[in-house]
Amino acid sequence: QVQLVESGGGLVQAGGSLRLSCKVNGTFFGINTMGWYRQGQGKSRELVAVISSRVAADYADSVKGRFTISRDSAQNTVYLQMNSLKFEDTAVYYCNADLTLRSFLSGGVHFQNQKYWGQGTQVTVSS
Repeated sequence: QVQLVESGGGLVQAGGSLRLSCKVNGTFFGINTMGWYRQGQGKSRELVAVISSRVAADYADSVKGRFTISRDSAQNTVYLQMNSLKFEDTAVYYCNADLTLRSFLSGGVHFQNQKYWGQGTQVTVSS
């Protein structure tokens, strides 16, 4: 069973910083792309940042230059450093991980990729 455990959300004033963490627990063969998404009240979930297994990162235009995504492969953890926070960054932030699972069926090895989501952590920026 796989579980993504997020931490680091909270209340911060505009211009402040927060660091989110997401640890992947459980049994899996490997971790591929990891990312952070967010969903503001009354809005659709949107991509914030992603990082590949080769540590190539990409960001939404709205957070470029302010947010930094990183990962610690030894700890199966992805981070999101958020600086210069704005009121419009207020949202529930969700961690996402694309995992490779391995199983043994009919004497053979079977691999499949599956995406998992964290439970979400609230980030509130006061103006």
